[in-house]
Order: sequence, then structure tokens, then C-alpha cells
Amino acid sequence: MELFESLRQNIQGKDLKIVFPEATDERILGAALRLHYENILEPVLIGKEEDIFEEAKARGYDLKDIEIIDPETYDKFDEMVEAFLERRKGKATEDQARTQLKDVNYFGTMLVYLDYAVGLVSGAVHSTGDTVRPALQIIKTRPGVSRTSGAFIMLRGRGQEKYLFSDCAINPNPDEQVLAEIAVESARTAKMFGIDPKVALLSFSSKGTANAPEAEKVRNATKIAQELAPDLAIDGELQFDAAFVPAVAQQKVPESDVAGEATVFVFPELQSGNIGYKITQRLGGFEAVGPILQGLNKPVSDLSRGCVEEDVYKTAIITANQALMND
Repeated sequence: MELFESLRQNIQGKDLKIVFPEATDERILGAALRLHYENILEPVLIGKEEDIFEEAKARGYDLKDIEIIDPETYDKFDEMVEAFLERRKGKATEDQARTQLKDVNYFGTMLVYLDYAVGLVSGAVHSTGDTVRPALQIIKTRPGVSRTSGAFIMLRGRGQEKYLFSDCAINPNPDEQVLAEIAVESARTAKMFGIDPKVALLSFSSKGTANAPEAEKVRNATKIAQELAPDLAIDGELQFDAAFVPAVAQQKVPESDVAGEATVFVFPELQSGNIGYKITQRLGGFEAVGPILQGLNKPVSDLSRGCVEEDVYKTAIITANQALMND
């Protein structure tokens, strides 16, 4: 079964609500209506009703039965302010809370925090910081996770060939502890996509062939990750060819239970991760789906501002599946 067909079936008919704070964007509107009319999930559009209807009319979209919430007129806004102040624990005044909650991303994130919806999809118009910051302040990371991270599912051949690359979106230079957490969270994400997680922490060195601080960081992160999740197949530091090619693995690291069979690739820092997934996408002919934010208590997904409607549609499906995984 094609990957996204399987993900659709997981959530279809379960009336899961996903918040879309950028409701006047035509890509968001198109994806939201498609998700609604295919009975996959229930979109919640955030913004001024007249602006959303005006945009929908210009595109020929029918918003009948689609839920729209305007932060300016929300009848439970005062309750939301109280919940926000309690969550922020003295880090915001009431005036600041009221101002912040008029921001569509903060407002939408609070709807998720208060269990009105199971997840949020934003970033078609807003920056990654504008999308992720409210999530970190309100939803926060799961126990045992100090940082969120961004993974990409790399697909080729209608999803028959699939791998997970991480972190390719969030942390510029994670330390050993954070890198270990990213490895464990990436394995968790991989399982959601039907990937048997064999996690390789990548470096320019394989098992001490190079003696440098950068390789030592990956080596130490591997040990931490193995202690955090002793039931998972995690190994490093590994060069990419040793992680991916069985013949190279047999030559370089024959004792490894991951080398030559890796399905989850953890990059040592953001620069190599971003370059790596884009080379795979552009030269290898893979579809890159993501970034998928990992490590939050509830799912928030960050779109690229260059996204198309299909990206929004698929990201919303992934977000709803993440919510089921968190239950």
C-alpha cells in the first residue's frame, strides 16, 4: 500500500481537528477543503471570517461546514488568556497575553494545548521561528527531550523506498545530549511511517578512523542514545557509505548491527543535514516530505514558505498521525 494511502486510512473518519492559522492563503484553503471533503480530518481555519470568505470566493471555494474561528471575537478568549498565563508561569503579563493571543499562531497553538484540536500546521506564510516559538512556549517538549528537531521522510518509487533524515531543519549545532535525543526521537518518527528504525549517527569517521572533536561528539552521542533507548538499533559514528552500503560496512565495521542496513540517518549538525537531504532530493530523485517536528508534547508542523497545496495536504495528514502516535 502506498505510504500516504496508509496514513490517510489511519485517520479517516476519526474527526480529528487540525488548526490552520494561515487561512487566507490559497494553498492552505485548498488543502483544508480537500481534507474536509475527503473525510480525512476536520480543518479549523483561524482568522477574520470576512477575509477568509473573500479569499475563498476569489478561488471558487465553498466553505460550507468548515469551522472558522476569529481570535478577535472568540467567545472563550478570556479563558484562553487565563490558561496561557498559567502555562507561562509569570513570563507574560495579562496585557502581553492578550496581545500575543491575537497572533494566529499563538492562538492556534493554544487551541491545540487546550485539546480543542490535535495539531497545528503553519509556515506557508510565517517563518519557522513564528511557527515553532509558540509551540515551545506553550506545548513544550516531551519528558526526556530538551529540544525539538526536524526530520524529513525521503521517498522514491511511490514510497517503496523510504528513509528518515534528521535533524535537517532546527538545531544548528546540537551537543552530544541533544544529538542523542534526536536519534531516539527520529527512530520514533520512523516507526510511524512503517520504517524499521536502524539508526546511524553520521560523521566523516567510522568508529574512530578519524580523531577529531567533531567525530568524538558523534561517538559520545551514540553512547548516550544507546543508553537512552537500549531496545533500539543505534550505532555511530559512521560514514554514510558504511551506514548504507553492505559491502562497505562489511569492510569497515563488520561488527555493527546497523552499518550497511541503516534506515534512519542522523546528521551531526544542521548544515550537513540540510545539504544532505537536498542532494538526495535533487540528484537522487527522492521526494522530501517535511520538516516533521519531533519531540513536542503535541504535534505542530512547519511548512516551507515555498510549499504547494499538496505539501499542506500531506503535512496535515502526517500531523494527525503524530497525534495518534502520542495517544
